[in-house]
Amino acid sequence: MPGENLTRQEASDRAAIVATESYDITLDLTKGDEVFGSTTTVKFTATDGASTFIDHISRTVHSVTLNGVELDPAEVNDGVRIQLPGLAAENELTIVSDAIYMNTGEGLHRFVDPVDGEVYLYSQFEVPDARRVYSVFEQPDLKAEFSFNVVAPARWKVVSNQPTPEPEIDGEVGTWRFEKTPPISSYITALVAGPYKEFRDELTSSDGRTIPLGVFCRESLAEHMDADYIFETTKRGFEFFEQNFDVPYPFDKYDQLFCPEYNMGAMENAGCVTFTEAYIFRSKVTDAIKERRVVTVLHELAHMWFGDLVTMKWWNDLWLNESFAEWSSTLATAEATEWKGAWTTFQALEKTWAYRQDQLPSTHPIVAEIRDLDDVQVNFDGITYAKGGSVIKQLVAWVGIESFMQGLSAYFKKHAWKNTVLADLLVELEAASGRELTEWSKLWLETAGVNTLRPVVETDAEGVIQKLVVQQSAPDDYPTLRPHRIALGFYNRTERGFERAERFEFDIDGAETEIADVVGKQRPEMILLNDDDLAYAKIRLDDQSWQAAWSSVGDIVDPLARALVWGAAWDATRDGEIAARDYVDLVLKHIHAETESTTLRSALAQVAQTARTYVDPSTRAETIRLVGDSLWQLATSAEAGSDAQFQFVTAFAGIASTDEHVAALKALQSGDEKLEGLEIDTDLSWQLLGGLVLNGAAGEAEVDAAHKADNTANGAQAAARVRATVPTAEAKRAAFDAVVDGDVPNMIVRYTGLGLSHVNDPAELATLIERYHSSIDSTWEKRSYQMAEELIQGLYPATAASPELASATREWLAEKERPASLTRLVRELLAGVDRAVAVQQRDAQK
Repeated sequence: MPGENLTRQEASDRAAIVATESYDITLDLTKGDEVFGSTTTVKFTATDGASTFIDHISRTVHSVTLNGVELDPAEVNDGVRIQLPGLAAENELTIVSDAIYMNTGEGLHRFVDPVDGEVYLYSQFEVPDARRVYSVFEQPDLKAEFSFNVVAPARWKVVSNQPTPEPEIDGEVGTWRFEKTPPISSYITALVAGPYKEFRDELTSSDGRTIPLGVFCRESLAEHMDADYIFETTKRGFEFFEQNFDVPYPFDKYDQLFCPEYNMGAMENAGCVTFTEAYIFRSKVTDAIKERRVVTVLHELAHMWFGDLVTMKWWNDLWLNESFAEWSSTLATAEATEWKGAWTTFQALEKTWAYRQDQLPSTHPIVAEIRDLDDVQVNFDGITYAKGGSVIKQLVAWVGIESFMQGLSAYFKKHAWKNTVLADLLVELEAASGRELTEWSKLWLETAGVNTLRPVVETDAEGVIQKLVVQQSAPDDYPTLRPHRIALGFYNRTERGFERAERFEFDIDGAETEIADVVGKQRPEMILLNDDDLAYAKIRLDDQSWQAAWSSVGDIVDPLARALVWGAAWDATRDGEIAARDYVDLVLKHIHAETESTTLRSALAQVAQTARTYVDPSTRAETIRLVGDSLWQLATSAEAGSDAQFQFVTAFAGIASTDEHVAALKALQSGDEKLEGLEIDTDLSWQLLGGLVLNGAAGEAEVDAAHKADNTANGAQAAARVRATVPTAEAKRAAFDAVVDGDVPNMIVRYTGLGLSHVNDPAELATLIERYHSSIDSTWEKRSYQMAEELIQGLYPATAASPELASATREWLAEKERPASLTRLVRELLAGVDRAVAVQQRDAQK
């Protein structure tokens, strides 16, 4: 990675010199397996006589022609930047090069389908990787019109930002000449090419245009591609966003392409959205995953307005893109699709992510200081997405939904096809709402850390409330106390369960706020602060409410209220206020009543993490056994064919630890034990095999046989995960070395990391601690950012959380000064270990 960075100051200096007009890009995809031809002609204005540079990471630059003058590539090109001396007022630059196919999910990724040997390509450019494909001024505020010309096998499908033209055919080769785009930033340009299976539909936009819709996937996955559902979700999103934003969809078509070995959930390329293939369901998946796909589809669609039509000037306002898309996609999911409980999902998933990220030593303001591209990469995190989306929800509560939408509409119309900063949005929201937002912005967007809210209740002898105070506290490192628009719910037991009897909504600020509206009312059995989850804050319950919730959390009728209580218990466990084994007991006693798939999924993941890393180490084996026993009992008693049954079985397979557990897994796998409604399909079979391998009841031979039977990309990834699960120090070391020292694709690295950390006995990872720390520097130096991050985070032996692991990581951090972004990744990992050790110590006091 050295030499590939770009600082904000460099970008600002370049934008002061250059204004881009257009790019004409020709890509030749017929040159073999390693490189493709890339010819870029860019027209731009500049300060007469100035010098600057253009970005391009390539294997070979063959020629550089600036205003008709040939420049020597050996003199002006260093493999990352091409220097441009002596610019004119009007400039035309042509660069001819060979660029490199990637297997990391960056630039132009090349994948060979093991099923049929077909080649599939897709681009991924955010943040700085368009330069891996063509020569470009790689920064968001230098928007331009882009024209792509693509030479590829004539039988392929070729998709970019504009509608796909008919190719010019010459034998077995075709040339596609795309019309120019509107003015957009380089990171949302795109190219997808290969023998993709294409599905077609269309819709009518609010301005009367016919918008062609496409869904694409690999041919070998086409039988599993439910394109009609994707089209229906997309149409609902179009109608919702066009109506609420009062701005028609800004592009000419909308294609959605499901791509192999994709690092993220999706990417908002203008009119050409790319998705992970994990959203093509070849086997049964949880309702949580189904809902998440809907949210992701709508998230990327929202970006067509917020991010693509109007784009941040620099990456410090990255949150404007992602936070808005997180909030608006959840709103659209709840109001325009069948997933009406989307805000419960948001609480259980996004808020949990945000609170965890906001308590790491690397936490940062939502509007973060972005000094360079490395800073951007590490800030694609829970603050930018989840906390930002949560704060947008709080902002909507603060100004009102109608005013918020009115301000957004004005913002889109005023700044269409331009770049903005945060102040541009706040101006429109202030005008629409009448609320002064400068101070609100300072407190919420420019400071870090999460506050904790606690109710303090005083009653008389008859239980009548005499005083209720909401106390607000902040961590020592981030002492800001913030204003909150918040609700409070009174809950009592009815024939149906715990139900809300009354709700109060109010503003709070400062260390204490008295709530006058509840004085004189009979105290309910449970008082729930932050009812409806308007505020971004950790909450606690008063003692009486804790007792009611702890004994009856499964009886709370409203799923969102229930999720808030689950979340409060999890936060209190992580903060050492509740013993970890008490949290395990809470989950195991009440999780059978949970109806929301994502809440269930989160709680099961959290109870497994607690059993493995948070309980007193002397009780770990016993707790893991208890969790396994309980999950099997829950699986066998769950409703036949239900989402809960499926989740309990997969969670059981993931934490099985005894001979009895192994026997149950073998019986399920062989068919000797049948759970009514449960089909042992391909992916569930891999889960069961993983549980057997975890316990030494299966090994390499069984993994090889399963991979042979499932010779697909998914099968290769599953095999990598299960093979790395083999519970011996030798197998762990072999799996580790295979991805650190080998040139394997991004997804194999990711799944190997999942298998490595999948242990019931952390001693299996002890021998990796030294090996891991000795590999970090070379990994960072030799790998692209995406792969370095995947290796450094995914291979960390976090399941072996102990003072010894923490000490080894501290020693590495103290050795010498290293790049800030690298240090941040490792400090975050250490923080997780430190928290686990502290929670273990608290649990030992039980």
